[in-house]
Amino acid sequence: MPRYLVMTLRTPQFQTSVIEPHYVFLEHLRQQGQLEMAGPFSDRSGGAYLLRADSLVQARDLAFSDPLHTSGASLVTVYEWNAT
Repeated sequence: MPRYLVMTLRTPQFQTSVIEPHYVFLEHLRQQGQLEMAGPFSDRSGGAYLLRADSLVQARDLAFSDPLHTSGASLVTVYEWNAT
């Protein structure tokens, strides 16, 4: 199954109240076997996570349902990643 790198960069609308729903979202993905790893950037500008999905469309659908995206708190981008 392909891997997709999801980058999240905070916007001026970022509120700390979105962090807990984001972590719940990530835990759900982990339980579904779709999340490999995740974590914030040390400069607190955002973070990244690595998804497993059947297609780029599916990965985008998942990432764009992240509370960070739906709330406007972060700019979310998805890249197909050919990591080895």
